[in-house]
Amino acid sequence: MYAIVDIAGQQFKVTKGQQIFVHRLEQEEGSQVAFDKVLLVENDGNTVIGAPVVEGANIEARIVEHMKGDKVIVFKKKRRKGYQKSNGHRQYLSKIVIENINA
Repeated sequence: MYAIVDIAGQQFKVTKGQQIFVHRLEQEEGSQVAFDKVLLVENDGNTVIGAPVVEGANIEARIVEHMKGDKVIVFKKKRRKGYQKSNGHRQYLSKIVIENINA
């Protein structure tokens, strides 16, 4: 059984017990969260496609930890002009575990 769900503006294909990294969520570590923007549910060959969401379906998850992603270096340069600019970025993430898919 799997589902496609919209979490914080991104779509993920999730199964029970899976760990995924999403954009930082507001809730505390260890708290339960539920996502109701389920776009598709597949269960033993039976596929239900929402228009735009599947009615009555939700995903239950638990926030494991809040963290920062890997550093991304942004380097800009214009040759022969003496222009160089370096910048770094680390995305704030939340690690969640999918506990249940209710269809």
